[in-house]
Amino acid sequence: MKEKMMKLKPYYAQKVWGGDFLSRVKGRKKSDPIGELLEVSILQDSPSTFNDQPLYEIFNDKEITYCVKFIETTQNLSVQVHPGDDYAKTFESSRGKAECWLILEANPGEGIYLGLKEGITKERFTEAIEKKENLNELMNFYPVSKGDFFFVPPGSIHAIGKGVLLLEVQQSCGVTYRVWDWNRMDLNGEPRELHIKKAMDVINFDPSQNTKKYFQYSSRGFSETHEYEMATHQDFSFKMVEGKKAEKIKVELNKRGRPTSIICLKGIVQIHRGNETTKLSEYMTVLCPKADQPDVIDLDVLSGECFVAVIH
Repeated sequence: MKEKMMKLKPYYAQKVWGGDFLSRVKGRKKSDPIGELLEVSILQDSPSTFNDQPLYEIFNDKEITYCVKFIETTQNLSVQVHPGDDYAKTFESSRGKAECWLILEANPGEGIYLGLKEGITKERFTEAIEKKENLNELMNFYPVSKGDFFFVPPGSIHAIGKGVLLLEVQQSCGVTYRVWDWNRMDLNGEPRELHIKKAMDVINFDPSQNTKKYFQYSSRGFSETHEYEMATHQDFSFKMVEGKKAEKIKVELNKRGRPTSIICLKGIVQIHRGNETTKLSEYMTVLCPKADQPDVIDLDVLSGECFVAVIH
C-alpha cells in the first residue's frame, strides 16, 4: 500500500571493507561488517522494505529510477567501473549506472580514487593489468572532507578509499565491473570475481573526461541556505535542504513525476504532508509517493540545525 509518507527500512549489505558505524546508528546489534545501507532500493537482491514488504513489490522501475545508500569504508573498495545505458541494456538487461557522492565524514588524509592520471592510455592500463601492477597508482587520488561532492558518470574508473562515510545517489542499477581488488580475499576467504573484459569495454580513457572538473567536484560544505542543487540526471535529481531550529521550510515533492525520498543527514525534523506528520532523526529515510497533483511538505526543524537530502 502506497501511503502519504513511508518510513523505509534499509537493506544491510555486508562487505569485507565495511564497519560497524552504520549498524550502530540504526540501533542494530553488532554483526558482520556493514558496508552499505540501501535506504531506497528496488533492486531485487538488495531491496529496502516498507512494513516488511520489499520496495520492488510496491513500486516498479519506471516509478523509482534511482537508488540511495550510505557507504562506510574501513578498507579501500575495489577499483571498478559502471556501464552506461546502452551497454547495460545490451549486455545486462538493465539501465546504466551514473552515481554521485556527498562526503559526510572522512578521516584526515583519506579520500577517493577517481579517473585516470594524465597520460594513462588504454594500452598502458592493459599492460598494468597483465603485469598485475597496483592499479591505484594509475588513478587520481583526491583527499576528501565533509561536504565534498563528486559526480561519477558511467565509464569513470573509481574506488572509494578507506575511512570514508558518504551518501550515494545513483541510477537504479546493480551492475559493477570490478577491475582490481587490492589482492585481498572476500568474507569467505576467496578472491573476489573480476570483470576485466566488460570493464575494458566501458572505461573512459578520454583525458578531458578524467578531470576534477568533469566529475563536477564542489566543496561547498554544509553552509548554504535552505535549498541548493547537487546533481541532476534523467533518472534522479538530488538537492540539499538546510535549516535552523524553529524554521519551517517548504519543500516541493515529486517534481520529476517520481516518488521523493527525504533523508535526514543531521538534526531532527518533523515533516507535514496534508494531514500526516512524521519525525525523522539522523540517518532515517521517508519516501513520499507521487500524489495526483504536485504538492509540498512543511519541514519543521526541531534541533539546532538540520541537513536533509531530497531526491526525486
